[in-house]
Amino acid sequence: MTLQPDHGPVEESVLLDRGGSILTVTLNRPHRKNAIDSRMWISLHEALCVARDNDDVRTVVITGAGGDFSAGADLGGERDEQHPLNRMHRINDIAMALHELRKPVIAKVSGVAVGAGWNLALGCDVVVASPEARFSQIFARRGLSPDFGGSWLLPRIVGLQQAKRLALLGDFIGAEEARSLGLVTWVKNLEEIDGFVAELAQRLAEGPPVALAQSKALLHEGMDQTFRQALAGEARAQAVNFATEDTATALEAFRAKTDPEFTGRWAVR
Repeated sequence: MTLQPDHGPVEESVLLDRGGSILTVTLNRPHRKNAIDSRMWISLHEALCVARDNDDVRTVVITGAGGDFSAGADLGGERDEQHPLNRMHRINDIAMALHELRKPVIAKVSGVAVGAGWNLALGCDVVVASPEARFSQIFARRGLSPDFGGSWLLPRIVGLQQAKRLALLGDFIGAEEARSLGLVTWVKNLEEIDGFVAELAQRLAEGPPVALAQSKALLHEGMDQTFRQALAGEARAQAVNFATEDTATALEAFRAKTDPEFTGRWAVR
């Protein structure tokens, strides 16, 4: 099933396909290694809005067509006449839309993931890569500095020293090194990665949507909070969780030794 935003079709440079409660977003410029031009940025933002606004979507998978994830921003493509700061504000809106999406997001990476393309993957909740995947914060090689959230994401994942190494040198690293640094969650062979991601996405889609959204928000917010603030946030989140039917459903399933079916419906109306 192909989804479209309410105000018009998604550009063909970004393909949306929904199977059940899983929405797959495919970057589709394989002739440019899925480098992101101005139209693809707009289409990617629209795709994230579709995921945000459709209650039937419970999990999102972001991947690339043609054997690559993304070569980052297309610096050699059609010239964008906007002022660079305005252009970056638009790109920042997309990074924030991904960061604030209340649904689990999986990056499925093969081939290259560089620059903003890599930071797009890092902005997802988990990253599954093939052994052939190659990653680079390539910005310095282009006379640029990290964007699409890289300066915030990298030090929080790998620590300041490794973040500086990756950002200042722009070297390529392989999937196994990326996994050892915590930048990739799983490495799966090409013949098994599709099945692994499909199973993972289904597991997440079957989870309690409100509780998963609360957990994701708590983990994001906790990075910059005191322990006391984190505990207060956890208390508020649990109060919200207890207001859904899912908590009672999980308890009943535990007692009956069955698998719960989560809906995200509110018990308090």
